[in-house]
This record gives sequence, structure tokens and C-alpha cells, in this order.
Amino acid sequence: MCGILGCMPAVHPGSFAEALNLLQHRGPDGFHIWADISNSIMLGHRRLAIQDCSENGIQPLHYKNRYTITYNGEIYNFPELRKELSILGHHFFTNTDTEIILAAFDQWGNACWEKLNGMWALAIWDHHHHRLTLCRDRFGKKPLYYVQLSSGRMAFASEMKALIPFLPEIALSEYFGWMSQNLLVYESTNQCLIKNIFRFPAGHWGVFKNNSLQLTQYWNTLDHIHAVPAKFEAQAEEFKSLFLDACKIRMRADAGIGTALSGGIDSSAVLCSIAYNGRNQPDEYYAENRENAFIATMPGTPLDEVAYAEMVTDYLNIAAVKVQIDPVAGLNQLPEYLYLTEDIYITSPVPMMQTYAAAKMNGVSVCIDGHGADELFAGYDTFMFNTFLDCGLNPFQIKNLLETYRNLAASDNLQFAKPPVNYLDYIQWVSSNRNVFKFLKFLPDEIKKLFLKPKPNLPANEKGVKNIHQLGNLNSALFRLFHYDNLPTLLRNYDRYSMASGVEIRMPFLDHRIVSYCFSVPYTSKFRNGYTKALLRYALASIMPEKVAFRRSKMGFQTPIANWMKHEWKPFFLDTLQEKEFQQTNLINTLEVSGKLVEVIQNPNPTYRQAEIAYSGLIPYLWHKYVFKRFQKIPKVNWQPQIQT
Repeated sequence: MCGILGCMPAVHPGSFAEALNLLQHRGPDGFHIWADISNSIMLGHRRLAIQDCSENGIQPLHYKNRYTITYNGEIYNFPELRKELSILGHHFFTNTDTEIILAAFDQWGNACWEKLNGMWALAIWDHHHHRLTLCRDRFGKKPLYYVQLSSGRMAFASEMKALIPFLPEIALSEYFGWMSQNLLVYESTNQCLIKNIFRFPAGHWGVFKNNSLQLTQYWNTLDHIHAVPAKFEAQAEEFKSLFLDACKIRMRADAGIGTALSGGIDSSAVLCSIAYNGRNQPDEYYAENRENAFIATMPGTPLDEVAYAEMVTDYLNIAAVKVQIDPVAGLNQLPEYLYLTEDIYITSPVPMMQTYAAAKMNGVSVCIDGHGADELFAGYDTFMFNTFLDCGLNPFQIKNLLETYRNLAASDNLQFAKPPVNYLDYIQWVSSNRNVFKFLKFLPDEIKKLFLKPKPNLPANEKGVKNIHQLGNLNSALFRLFHYDNLPTLLRNYDRYSMASGVEIRMPFLDHRIVSYCFSVPYTSKFRNGYTKALLRYALASIMPEKVAFRRSKMGFQTPIANWMKHEWKPFFLDTLQEKEFQQTNLINTLEVSGKLVEVIQNPNPTYRQAEIAYSGLIPYLWHKYVFKRFQKIPKVNWQPQIQT
């Protein structure tokens, strides 16, 4: 887990080093640069030591005098691949997963990517063919950006900020306005906030050839849908086995690991599986220090879940670290946090940043967390209509669905609206909530126009989407959420939150075997007996506290932004609205944004959603102030030919 940078042709080593050091937070444990003898290419690496922390793990790493790699990520099944490749005649000189990637690439070429179970963004230089290959993991857990200049020059990096020095000028993307209003969509496109910086697509490899990047998709989830047992109980057993193994291989590290524990079903399932594996299924590659829980506490706010999280740590007899989120310290660090996250976010990064910083301070460099489960198991309320369509005329399933949502809304859940009690109430409920956008496709085109605003034709990875109807209505909606609408943004966010402190996040729910399985099971395995996420709950209930496994409420790990806007952050927002720069900006509708912020501040009981909308409306201005202007001060690289270093 690291920060990577590369460019073609090579540039002045001093300039390159300055650009690479913009990624120091991603890799605090090492710094190395390499250029080939002809100065055709220069590769750099900021190291976060996780696997084989000795000097053997230094990158860029060379193999067989033919390949050189710079790589950000982890390959969890590297021991199994090492054995397979050894039988095929490969010899290894390190205990790194990096060397395994190079051997796999040497053995199988670009067919190797489907053999890897992990997360990665990498570049491999082939000395024989003077060819650069880039690749990103199946679902885009690790970031990769690139610039391609008309002169034939190109550069790539883990974050946009490291590419700023390679651009002749810094300007906002022509799609900036659209992207700032569609924060959960543009991450799945190749467009970025900065003009001429592009996002390398997930599930692809590419070759830079003839002054252009030629992309090939190697992963499409729809190609991996498979038969599952008809009986729910058998599905639960299969899922349990898969999930325990997904957690098991992610426990492999030479650094301390832990879990950011919220007390919800997802993170609790992860921590309980880690404890179960460590105590019942030994593995020589397990991290020695592995049962650590970090609980974000926000006393006095409706988002505090300490009581549920403590049920889990008490059940496992694990001493948890409680991280009391400090809104004042967070506000003081907000400019730096926004620069480190470098993109536009819906909510503030403060609780997440402080939680992962606490993990690092307590000797943990790896957090195995529960992200991705909502997108696989329909953890959001917006999928009710899709599920209803799957029910057809089955009265039992309709009753089960309505009961499920009544239970959710009757709990202390913050996300769900007033529950429907019968079919007519249900239709009214759907049409009066944001769920209306989920069934627009069934309306005539002239009606759709009343709801939808036009958007630019942004390129996106859409291969196979035309065939998602085979999954059913619920799984089709989840497929889009997982691959295009929500998860790509969540993955970007948590990469930045954690890497700001030099902590990597591993996500068992994003094991490609888990993803394929979850899109192969029917909707009835996700909504059952009045519960959402039924397959997950019943599969792992035997290794979890019952009150957590069958907890109906859902909060999510979020900022108590409504509370902060009315109290600790109130002066900041009011002062910002008075700034001359704010009043003159053309990036946002200042009158509308001001009105929404003041409304939240003056409202005795604002909702989380109201505060989130008000905050996100201001963010483009704050981003321009604290991020874009800082980008403009970054020095340019010297592209002059260099002496070999």
C-alpha cells in the first residue's frame, strides 16, 4: 500500500522527487526513484511497509532483468500464487506480493489479472519491448490517474496532486459544474475536476503505445454470475465459508491490523470473522497483532453507536480504543483534510480522518473494514420499489417486503421515511420520496423530462450493463449502485481518509468471489423474515452477538453535521458567508447556498439530510479555496533530458 508516480519520458530527478513527495502521506516508510538507461521512463514509489517490511520490499522492483514495477495495493492470495509459480519454475528472492505480480505477469501476461485476489494500481515496464502496462483492480479500490499530453508525454499517479507538476496549466474541467452537482456519479467516469487529468478505469489494463493509452477490460461481474443452491440455508453456509476465507486472506500482513467498528452488522461481521479465524483457522501469514477495534464516539449526537460496538468487543473479549471525535480540532484541520482528500465530498471527512489517525497512533497500519455490504445487500431504503417489482403477484413476498420496511422505519433508523402499511400507502410513499427516481424508467419520456435534468455525455465503463436485466430488478439496481453510482465514490473517499494517515483499508465484501455470489443470489435472500441483508445475518449469526446480527437500525459512519453546524462550526459557516471571495464566486449559487446554511443553523431541529445538502452546496467553494489554489502553487517539473541516475 503506497503512492506511485511515473512519467514518459524521464524528467529531472529533483523535479520528479518533489512531485513524488506530494504523496508522502501514502507512503511514509520509504522513497525511491528509478529511470531506465535511455531515459524513456521514470518510476517512483512512496512505501507503506505492510508485507516483507525489509529492504527486499523496496520499489520500484525488478524481475529477471526484464520487468520493473511500481505498485500500490495488496495481493492477498500471494502465498497460493507463489506455490503455483514455483512449480512452473519461477524463483523468488523476497517475501513480497510485489514479486509475485511480476512473476505472474511474466508467466501469463495480461491474463494474470484475473488470478489476483486483492486491490491494486500498478505500472510495469517491459525493458525488452519498451512498453508500459498499467492496471487497476476489478472494482477500483486503489486509485490511478493519468495525464496524456499532445507532445507524446504522459504521467500517472495515485492522486491528482502528484500530476499537477506535469500539466502545462492548471484549469477546472469543463464538467466541473455538473460534477459538483452529481457527487455520487462522476467517480465512475474518466473525468476529474482538473482539466486534462483522467481517471484510469477499474477492471482494466492498458498499454501506452504510439503516444496513446489503449485500454482493455479484463473484468465484468456479469461474466461471473453462477448457479447457487436453491435453499436459503445452503446459500448461507456457502456464503459463510466464502466470507470467512475472504477475511482470512486479508489478515495476512507483517504490520498490525484492526477494524474501524461502528456497531452495525457490516463492520461487526468483519471483526467477528477476524476473531473466529484467528482462534480457529491458523495461517502462517496472519499478522501477529490483529484483534484491534477502533470505535468513533460522538457523544450527544444521534450518530453515536458506542453501545452496539461495545456489544461486539465484549462478546469477543477485545479491548477497544474509543476515538472521541473532536469537531473543533477537525475544523482547524479542515483545510488540510480537504487538500488530502483532494476531491469534492458530500460530507465532512473529520470523523473518518480522526479514526484512522488513531489507528495509526496505536500501531495499526491495516484496517479490515465492512465497506461495500450496503451496495451488495440493499442496505439503503431507495431499493424498495425495485424489490416490489421482483415480488410480482406473490402476496407472501409483498407482505415480507412491507414488513421489512415497517421494521426499519419503526427502529431508531435515521435513513428511512414513514413506513407504508398497505399497497396504496406504499405507492404514495414511493412517489413522495426520493425513491421516485428509481421508477422513472417506467414513465413516458415526456414525463421523465419533468424530473430529470440533462447531463453531459461523460465516458463511463458501461460494458455489459445492457444485460443486467438478467439479474432481476433489485440486483440490477444494486449492480448500478455498486459499479457506477455509489461505491466508486465510497472507495475513493475511504482510500483518502485512511491513506492520509498511512493506513490501508482492506474490504472483505469486495472480494470478487463475494461480489459474484451476492449478484447470483435472488432478492429473496436479501429481504427475508422482515430483515434486510438476510443472507449476511443468517450466515454469520453463530459467530456474532445476536442483538447486533439482527439489529434493525442503520446509521452509517457519518458526520453529525447538523449538530456541528448549529454549535462548534457555526461561527465558521457564518464567517464564510461574509467573505468577499464567497460572495463573488461563480462556482456556486451563493444566494441558494447561504439560504440553506442559515436555515439549518436557525432551525431548532434540522435533519441530517438538510444539513448534508447545505454543507455539500458550500463544498465546491471550499474546495476551490483550499485545494485548487494550493494546486496552483505546486512547481512544474523540468522535462529536460537527464543523465542516467
